[in-house]
Amino acid sequence: MDKSTFKKFIALSCTITIIFTLILAYTSDFSLSKYMIPFYNVPKMADALNSITPIKDSEHFMVSAFIDHRLDGVIRVISIIKRNNLQPLYCVYCNTENDCKTVQADVQIHSDNFGFPFHVSDVICKGKHMENSTHVLISTKDSDNNNTEYLPIKNRVSTNTFKFDFTICISSLFGKYNNVLQFAQTMEMYKLLGVQHVVIYNTSCGPDLEKLLKHYETEGILEIVSWPIDKFLNPSPGWNFQEHKGDIHYYGQLVTLNECIYRHMYQSRYVLLNDIDEIIMPYKHTNLLSLMKDLQSAHPSVGVFRIENHIFPKTQFEDSGKFKRAEWNNIPGVNIMEHIYREPDRKYVYNPAKMIVNPRKVQQTSVHSTLKEFGGSYNVPFDVCRIVHVRDPLQGHLTKDQLFVDKRLWDFEQELIPNVNQTLIFSGLLRPWS
Repeated sequence: MDKSTFKKFIALSCTITIIFTLILAYTSDFSLSKYMIPFYNVPKMADALNSITPIKDSEHFMVSAFIDHRLDGVIRVISIIKRNNLQPLYCVYCNTENDCKTVQADVQIHSDNFGFPFHVSDVICKGKHMENSTHVLISTKDSDNNNTEYLPIKNRVSTNTFKFDFTICISSLFGKYNNVLQFAQTMEMYKLLGVQHVVIYNTSCGPDLEKLLKHYETEGILEIVSWPIDKFLNPSPGWNFQEHKGDIHYYGQLVTLNECIYRHMYQSRYVLLNDIDEIIMPYKHTNLLSLMKDLQSAHPSVGVFRIENHIFPKTQFEDSGKFKRAEWNNIPGVNIMEHIYREPDRKYVYNPAKMIVNPRKVQQTSVHSTLKEFGGSYNVPFDVCRIVHVRDPLQGHLTKDQLFVDKRLWDFEQELIPNVNQTLIFSGLLRPWS
């Protein structure tokens, strides 16, 4: 056989072998996996876009996993646990060579459940050499964990340098929320205050707001985390189980707030925990960075700064109409520039503060205060910083002359208004004008 004929023979043989193998792969009694070397037999990873993974043979769910360097490198799995049906759980943690170990888990259900049957929990995995682990699952069994989805382990390396100075965590977006104008104004206001990153856990929103979200995502300031909690549970639209019912508090708000803190443990110097219609506004500083430099200098050990909430009723309008702009007439939502009247503080009523936190000093958080932290918390004085919260009134019986005039937002009008208009144009919600 000459050299040319031999090459053709080899090529034909390889082709026939490949075709024969593929035919066999589709028959019921042949499996390619039996003949693959162990390198390919890696655990199946959970779909990162879903962000909620059922724990097999249980009513519980995994959300995300992190190395906690503050607690000797344990693995912390942010989870949703059904409180009255908690069986023993196990951590199966593996390294890149698919070398897996199993240990019994320590389940820490957060204390602020508000009466709901499902609640955010930390599943703590303690074992040897966890710092080398790359993926983990929570199981109801201490062995036989085949065909189970694993979570990638994040925060494997701690650092003192951060990509962002400030990240805002918006805990849940649901119910076809479509308050476009207020959202655009709030985002542009935060950019002027020095925020570089915003995270939204999105269950659903309206069509106009979706356009705006896509613009900010393309711009790079917004990270959207898919949060299909309604595909797994019956989420409550409120915080009180007796009143609002449902499986889990406020569309899983407490799960997402805790997840967001750990997600940005080594990405952001500070994390702001507040709602989509709230602006944490400095009153003695031009931006958040200068505010936090002064607060941290005065309170070096503190990692939690609580900011008072103050209501600006959207039912009371500024008299001159100077910010009732024609180009915004067809944009859905509230124009926060028109609402400068602030309700008086009621010292006898609990003020649901929001927080600016150093994520490396927080273990567990609720909505208005942390549950476990290192270094304590500090209540920031009202005259230094407060929340501008434009919403339905809480003291609706008050007349306009019984409210306080607060024009802090107007200090930013020269930059804020053109920035809002530009954003609405880029989002396709506003036509350019001459």
